[in-house]
Parts: sequence; structure tokens; C-alpha cells
Amino acid sequence: MKRMYLTGVVLLALASTPAISMAQDKVETSVGADLVSGYIWRGQDLGNVSIQPSASVSYKGFSLSGWGSVGIDKDDTKEFDLTLGYSTGGFSVSVTDYWFNNGPQYFHYGAHNTAHVFEAQVGYDFGVVAVNWYTNFAGADGVKANGDRAYSSYFSVAAPFRLGGLDWSAEIGATPWETSFYNNGATGFEVSHISLKATKEIKFTDSFSLPVFAQAIWNPATEGAYFVFGLSF
Repeated sequence: MKRMYLTGVVLLALASTPAISMAQDKVETSVGADLVSGYIWRGQDLGNVSIQPSASVSYKGFSLSGWGSVGIDKDDTKEFDLTLGYSTGGFSVSVTDYWFNNGPQYFHYGAHNTAHVFEAQVGYDFGVVAVNWYTNFAGADGVKANGDRAYSSYFSVAAPFRLGGLDWSAEIGATPWETSFYNNGATGFEVSHISLKATKEIKFTDSFSLPVFAQAIWNPATEGAYFVFGLSF
């Protein structure tokens, strides 16, 4: 599954840390794309080199955004996500519809015949640290060992800081209970994402620059380790 922030990740994403903002009085829009060397989301390896476009529209704290991921490798999963959210001050809440092309086609929404996953998010950005909680509430969610829906959940704590002329972010994320959705089958509380990310803008001309980032990611639950480079347009 996604995202994240990203990476993978994801971020995220993507996936993922809301910024402190006040409700704006006019419609605002944005469009962009990331090119990433690997798609790592919440400690999960979801693909190799990927292009991840995004677009959003927002008004008075409400926002609707689309996000996607297409891998250079033809065998990588393609993803399309839609998120409806609201934020005020540091508080944010959202609902995301994730869709992946490795199952039923897009307009299949049956309880046992869908590739959509629906997730609710609530979080607060205190400035020095941001806390977010995510729970799947419908769709192709993971299950417990007894076959019951797991209501798969994930929570993260992220702290931004500046060091050596770069913008940094340290993050830790974990699954609170058993689910087949994360870590090839989480058996309970598991730390699945520890990351350190550095971001810098490379200036080409007085009016044109590109943000780039490098991120080291570890997943103690699966013993995975990744180093990801990204370029934002």
C-alpha cells in the first residue's frame, strides 16, 4: 500500500504530516510531481523508481487532493488516491480512498470485491512535533489471525528541525495491533518506520529552483533498510 510520504512516502503521503495553517478566504490550487528512487510507505517497500503526481484544491480549510504513483518497472503497482480533508490551526482530519491496480478494477466497491482501501486520519501539528493517527475503516483492509477485520491502524510522530543549512525531519511510526495489512502480517504493536530526511532547494536561476531530498528509512519489524532520493517539480 501507499504512501506515505512517503517516499515513501512517501510522504504522504503522502501520506503525510499536516502543516499548521489558517483557513484561507479564497480558492487555492496546486499541481506537481515527485520522482523518487524507491517507493517506501510507512516502512513498506511498494516499488522501485516511481513518478508520483499530485493535485489539490482547497477553500476555507477544506481540501480535495489527488495523488498517484506509477513505477518505471512495469511490474510495480499503480496507485490512485483521493483525499478529502479539513484543517484549522494545527488540527487536521481527513478521509482517503486508496486504489491499487493489482485487484478488481476501479468501480468495484463490493465488500469482498474491491481494491479500494478507505482510511480516516486525525492529527495535530504542534510546530515542534506533529502527531497523526490513521485507521482503515472499509474496503480491502487487513485481517486478524481469526479472519476478523483488523481496522488496521498506524500512528506517527514527526519532528522538523534545521541543521547545517538543510531542512530535516525525524519520524517514527508504529502499528498498534495485529493486522495482515502491515509488515507482512503485524502480530501486535510493532515499530515499522524510523526515518531521517534532509531537504534542500537547488537553485538553477533567479526564478527557478527544484527541491530535492534524501531519506534514510528503517523498518525494525521487517528488518528492512532503505535510502531514497527524490526530486520535486
